[in-house]
Amino acid sequence: MSRFPSAVSHRYALALVSLLVLVAAVGIFRHGQAAANAAIEDAALSTGGVSEASTDDAQSGTGILLGLARDAMRDGRLVAPAGSNAFEFYLSVLQLEPANLTAHEALRESFVRASEEIERTINRKDLEEARREIDLLREFDSDNFTLALLGGKLSAARNLMTKQHEAEAERIRQARAAGS
Repeated sequence: MSRFPSAVSHRYALALVSLLVLVAAVGIFRHGQAAANAAIEDAALSTGGVSEASTDDAQSGTGILLGLARDAMRDGRLVAPAGSNAFEFYLSVLQLEPANLTAHEALRESFVRASEEIERTINRKDLEEARREIDLLREFDSDNFTLALLGGKLSAARNLMTKQHEAEAERIRQARAAGS
């Protein structure tokens, strides 16, 4: 008899918690919509091109991105994985604030380490990832000679891999012909 009221109270507690989560989700959704509408209205009312609110948002976004970039550097995510690495975060900062000295310095100082990381990626024969990483560094310094060298090494690795695949295909054809 004592188990029945306990089970019922657990059901009520579960229903109450579910209801609270639903109310919180709706509140967050509506707050997001209100913030988006306010940003649109601010942009429409702004006569100077960039409103003070959007400047504050850009600075806030810059601060967040710089923090994410520092965390990625600390965790050793310099150029990989895609979407969550220091180079992408710093480049995003430069999209918001092209003259941001912190981002420029961090990218310049870590360029050599990033190049070494790309070379290790090529050596592991992860060639598509290496291409993505080279392109990422080119966004910062497209004329860098090191990137030209890495591009050449990547091209040579692709040619070697193609020849290995062709040799393997020929070996399979010969094995099938011998088996027939």
